[in-house]
Amino acid sequence: MAEDRRYYLIDALRGLALVNMLGYHFLYDVNVVYGRDPEYFLRPAVHVWQQYICWSFILIAGLSFHWGKRHNLRRGLFLNACGLAVTLVTLIALPSEAIWFGILNFMGCAVLLTVPLEKGLRNVSPAWGLAVCFLLFLLLKHVDSGYVGFGPFLYRLPAGLYRFRILAPLGFPDPAFRSSDYFPMLPWYLLFLCGWFLGRLLEQSKALQRAARIKIPFLSAAGRRTIWVYLLHQPVCYLVALLLCSS
Repeated sequence: MAEDRRYYLIDALRGLALVNMLGYHFLYDVNVVYGRDPEYFLRPAVHVWQQYICWSFILIAGLSFHWGKRHNLRRGLFLNACGLAVTLVTLIALPSEAIWFGILNFMGCAVLLTVPLEKGLRNVSPAWGLAVCFLLFLLLKHVDSGYVGFGPFLYRLPAGLYRFRILAPLGFPDPAFRSSDYFPMLPWYLLFLCGWFLGRLLEQSKALQRAARIKIPFLSAAGRRTIWVYLLHQPVCYLVALLLCSS
């Protein structure tokens, strides 16, 4: 996207999520990986914080699909390569915290899947598409735990869907599957599509476009370097947490 047409506010929202991610992962390393408070991850407020971070990144990734149409195929392959590198590094350096099909592999696959689907998606009303995808996301939010529905209306899916590890990327992990960062295609691709439809609404509204060009200096700049910060932040967090916890 040309500089004079860039949506700096979207960069800022991504940058805000990035800052929160750094704080979340550092506290996770201190409390869970190095044992200061093993129950930390189970606190409701921490769960809400974690959900805000991942929802933000996925929605913005779907929205941003519209900005790099000529490079989306390359971007999807690059994100998958980065995700596989993260899996390899965590498997070697910290096997107990190994990442299988984490956020980078999910985003890479979401981008690659949307490339051939985009023409058909453009025939859907953005408002209706957003509403239906969000409802389906809520209905399938617990599919990786074996359920569909929400609130008190949860229904167990057939156990046969969860027998093969190869289905874990789709949202059907087998009982032995473990990953410290896991974002399967279901339900998260539906949230990615919510972001895609938000991007369509942005394309159609001059008022939203003017608002999206508001620049928040530090956050807007940080939001343009998310992938590199993501790849480098975890070793730094581990090291700082180790020094803190060993002192």
